[in-house]
Amino acid sequence: MAKTTSVDLKAPIAEKALWHDYYEITKPKVVALLVLTALVGMSLSVPGAIPWQLLLPAMAGIALLSSAAAAINHIVDEKIDSIMGRTHNRPMPNGRISQRNAIVFATVLAVSGFVILYYLVNPLTACLTAAGLVGYGFVYTMYLKRATPQNITIGGLAGAIPPLLGWTAMTNEIHPNALLLVLLIFTWTPPHFWALAIHRKNDYAKVNIPMLPVTHGVSFTKTQILLYTVLLFVVGLLPYLVGMSNWLYLIGAIVLNLIFFIYAWKLKFHADANTAMDTFKFSIIHLMLLFVILLLDHYLLPVA
Repeated sequence: MAKTTSVDLKAPIAEKALWHDYYEITKPKVVALLVLTALVGMSLSVPGAIPWQLLLPAMAGIALLSSAAAAINHIVDEKIDSIMGRTHNRPMPNGRISQRNAIVFATVLAVSGFVILYYLVNPLTACLTAAGLVGYGFVYTMYLKRATPQNITIGGLAGAIPPLLGWTAMTNEIHPNALLLVLLIFTWTPPHFWALAIHRKNDYAKVNIPMLPVTHGVSFTKTQILLYTVLLFVVGLLPYLVGMSNWLYLIGAIVLNLIFFIYAWKLKFHADANTAMDTFKFSIIHLMLLFVILLLDHYLLPVA
């Protein structure tokens, strides 16, 4: 009787990869949030309606390159994903998608997105979006994630740039107001991700990824989350203070950031088994609603 290897077991499964498996490695929910923030950047960069001739290719190009970065993350993390409880059922660790096919898929997405942005939007947006792919897919995933507990603080810049990409897509220039939107997401990222890292501390420890709860302890990480929500509260006021937005955004930012602070306070001083994950889940809702309110504020209450 022939000996069956692990490769033999994976091969039949890999041949049955469905479109949904490729869709999954693009992290569609994450990409959707990134594209939303890019749309807000586009909207705030122009006084009236966004020209569809730029809107459609800009959204498509940013989505494709962001999806490619997510796929690269899956490719690089295949081995650790197979060990961690949160990720072991992903298409690549399960053998539903081979590494070669994933690389081809990510390359097609990246090249398609870059070409669309370069020729149908502008070279600046194409290059900045490609830089974001390199920052997340390679610098963060391949180096920072494995090198320092401040990985998400530094690497978070790559995930924070979509509003800037939206802005440059419409104006072909880097504007201070666009950088302010980047700062908003950059400040939001550490408390968002560290809450998940607390919940999955044992998983990260098992694969020797130096997330902050692993290297500095859960209590220290909770303190950092709380402090970052205070900083986020201050940064969240800036779009109103510099005249980018009106009272609708101001009220929304105060309410959402206050709720985030309350979650962080509970996580620090009165946590139960679900508090870290609840904080993580709310942080996603927080960012989504914050940018939706920015959008509504811009169109319903245009700044004079």
